[in-house]
Amino acid sequence: MELQMIKVAQAVHVLNHDTQSCNRFAANQWLVQFQQSDAAWDIATSILTSSDHHHPFLLSDYEVEFFAAQILKRKIQNEGYNLHLGAKDALLNALLLAAQRFSSGHPQLLTQICLAISTLVLHAVEHVKPIEKLFYSLQSLRFQNNGNTAVLEMLTVLPEIIEDQNSDCHITSARRYDYGQELLAHTPMVLEFLMQQIDEGFESHIQHHDRSRKILRCLLSWVRAGCFSEIPPGSLPSHPLFNFVFSSLQVASSFDLAVEALVELVSRHEGLSQVLLCRIGLLKEALLFPALKSGDEKVIGGLACLLSEIGQAIPFLIMEANPDALALADGLLSCIRFPSEDWEIADSTLQFWCSLAGYILGLEVDDAENRKNLEECFVPIFSALVDALLLRVKVDDSTYNDNGCILDLPNGLEQFRMNLVELLVDTCQLLGSALFIQKIFLGSWMSSSMHIAWKDVEAKLFMLNAVAEVVLKEGHHFDITIIMQLVMILSSKASADLRGFTCIVYKSLADVIGSYAKWMSAPQTNTRPLILFFGTGIRQPFCSSACAVAFRKFCEEAAEILHELSNLEILIWMGEGLEERKLPLEDEDEVVGAITLIFCSIPDKKLMYNLFVRFLSPSYETIEKLIEEDNVHALRQNPSTYIESISSAGRELHRIGTVFSYLTTHLSPALGPDESILELLDVFWPMLEKLFLSKHIESASLSTAACRALALAIQASGQKFGILLPKVLDSMSSNFISFQSHECYIRTASVIVEEFGSKEEYGPLFIRTFERFTSSTSVMALTSSYICDQEPDLVEAYTNFASAYVRSCPKEVLAASGSLFQVSLQKAGICCTALHRGAALSAMSYMICFFEVGVAFLVEPEASTPGRSIQDMVIRVISLSSEGIISNLVYALLGVSAMSRVHKAATILQQLGAVCSLSERREWKTVVCWEILHRWLYSAVIADAAC
Repeated sequence: MELQMIKVAQAVHVLNHDTQSCNRFAANQWLVQFQQSDAAWDIATSILTSSDHHHPFLLSDYEVEFFAAQILKRKIQNEGYNLHLGAKDALLNALLLAAQRFSSGHPQLLTQICLAISTLVLHAVEHVKPIEKLFYSLQSLRFQNNGNTAVLEMLTVLPEIIEDQNSDCHITSARRYDYGQELLAHTPMVLEFLMQQIDEGFESHIQHHDRSRKILRCLLSWVRAGCFSEIPPGSLPSHPLFNFVFSSLQVASSFDLAVEALVELVSRHEGLSQVLLCRIGLLKEALLFPALKSGDEKVIGGLACLLSEIGQAIPFLIMEANPDALALADGLLSCIRFPSEDWEIADSTLQFWCSLAGYILGLEVDDAENRKNLEECFVPIFSALVDALLLRVKVDDSTYNDNGCILDLPNGLEQFRMNLVELLVDTCQLLGSALFIQKIFLGSWMSSSMHIAWKDVEAKLFMLNAVAEVVLKEGHHFDITIIMQLVMILSSKASADLRGFTCIVYKSLADVIGSYAKWMSAPQTNTRPLILFFGTGIRQPFCSSACAVAFRKFCEEAAEILHELSNLEILIWMGEGLEERKLPLEDEDEVVGAITLIFCSIPDKKLMYNLFVRFLSPSYETIEKLIEEDNVHALRQNPSTYIESISSAGRELHRIGTVFSYLTTHLSPALGPDESILELLDVFWPMLEKLFLSKHIESASLSTAACRALALAIQASGQKFGILLPKVLDSMSSNFISFQSHECYIRTASVIVEEFGSKEEYGPLFIRTFERFTSSTSVMALTSSYICDQEPDLVEAYTNFASAYVRSCPKEVLAASGSLFQVSLQKAGICCTALHRGAALSAMSYMICFFEVGVAFLVEPEASTPGRSIQDMVIRVISLSSEGIISNLVYALLGVSAMSRVHKAATILQQLGAVCSLSERREWKTVVCWEILHRWLYSAVIADAAC
């Protein structure tokens, strides 16, 4: 045994101290194997309990002893339920002996031993009351040398282990609850023990501050377990342990634990909040004011949390605005004002202010006198809060060094501002937008043209933007000339000067202009300066997104004002510069959309068309340049240039598509949109047709961009696109056959079917397209769930196309598509078993769509379906496909993602049941009926059970 113990000690020493990584790796591997062995139980126990070792490696080696305690804890967690009762009792006695032995040693070692004991007790299911048995053993341990220290640590970790749902997966929640109730039955004894430790002290080797911390840790653990729930609320404030916790606040070494314990008590016992509210004056005088004077962030932060928790627990008492409540509010204001290097202290108070503001706003005060009293009490408080928040949201010189390179706000400030928005909105509602705006604009924003306190300006812009919704709703206008002055100053700066903190101010100013676009657009004199401001900001990467969004909002409000030719020229200039700026696509969409909606609102159709031609000409030129045959070979000789050309063409196609998407929603029908769109299509389709025939279209990104633009053009032009339909559909199916990894062609075909499917004259065209997609190599290869998981985008695109085909096409077309439905439903059945959730659900949606439409046809009177061909097709397809569909559905419901598919599977089975019910009274009974459905279900269950 001792030889094995020596080996363990040597391996631990090598693992922790050897300089050779290969030796450390070997030692780690050996220790892992050792931990998994049965011998580890006895060897680890011996290391912790035997004191008569003679080898140097075993003489009070903390690292070896700590490792032994960890091994036992892990083995108990993983294998403890396999130990027989005698082994568990022997191990418990050994661990209690080890706890007593090491009670005066390293605290971490004692904690590990107590964790092992607690875990072992939870596995002692053979004992009716294992917690009671442990407490009996702890009573004996108390009278051993240094026993109280071990008992205190044991009482600290035991509730934590019982409450921790992740500590041991072998213990159910119900059993943990039972253990918790059994634990709380010993509350009187534990509280008495803690009070004895406070009154008498314990082992002399523990210093006073360590003793207090250990008692507080233990008490905190039991408070979280609910130990005070049985104590009458009236007696709790006078309880010796409560007074001990409160007095520990004034001891620096125990302050943090005392705050944590009081916060926990306040959250669980409302009465304590009222008691502590009466002691706010003492806390401020004895702790808060000295800490604010000395800059003790630990004390300030702890008191901020405690005061905030007290206030949240008793908002109805805070509403009385008595001296103690006002003192609490003043204390929290002082905490917010404190200029710490981070924002955690101020952030910890926000929940209190939000709950108080929400409580006041939620009161139904009908009495004018009561309302006036409320306003007199709390308007000054929340007014002071706005002043304090203005200080804390400002970028501090100590946390932000404007060297011209750093463009991001400190992470703490960014998070604080996000958390603050809700409070600012509530405060604005409470004070009224007039007073709130007055606070924001109080004082000069610009002391002179030479010196501007940009950090103050940026903070005010943030707060102004945060409350925009309330201000606009209440309609209290503010002087926008200040905003326009800032616009003029920033717009006049050279590009080289727009760096560092100036960019942050630019972005905040753009946010404000976007939020108040309705008011900013009212004076026509603002129009051109604002457009130039947006155009300059869009060029700056940090400001581009905010400026793009603000530009779009401004254009929505100022469409008619922007019809002047000079303004339209500026818009063209902004559009022409997009390719050079390489904005993120979402930002470019904002800019392109804004320009498009302005053009759409122009009454002069000829002018509108000319503007669109000029706006889109750079895009057409870029694409034409790519597809010129003379350039193909030269471009491919230089891969980097070729990739850049493909990327540029893709961006231009995306831009064209965005224009068409805005045409769909913003072009007024009164202006005759069809003619204008058709004129654009006359240029767009020939270019796109050449692109689809070029070698470049093998690029997936280029194909996707081209298909997106085409789909949006179709939706914008509507039925007028019909003259191009044969060419377009042929191009979609042909290109998919050539590049079957590009499912974007199927998606675009779906858009076409949805738009034109109801037209009977296009029926043969749609059938031929469906045939080409279905017979393609990639679709026919969907023969297993594994393959479907490899091609989820293809599955979604194909099944969505099939769904659109079923929903949109007339019954004559559907009746002629029976063979296609049979194959596509077979593929959908296979795809519904895929692990990929999106692919499986798309396939099931297609099946639901087919059965829904099919049932609708089956319930129609015979006379309404000439030749009954559509009904015959539905019955034939269902009879041939349903057995496979049911088999796959059952298989899918047995998979790992079954819950997401239960509803759709149930719907499909209900629809099949409806078909059987309809067939019972018709001649179709021989091919589809309840008996056949039962047979299919039985076969599916038996087949899957056999697997």
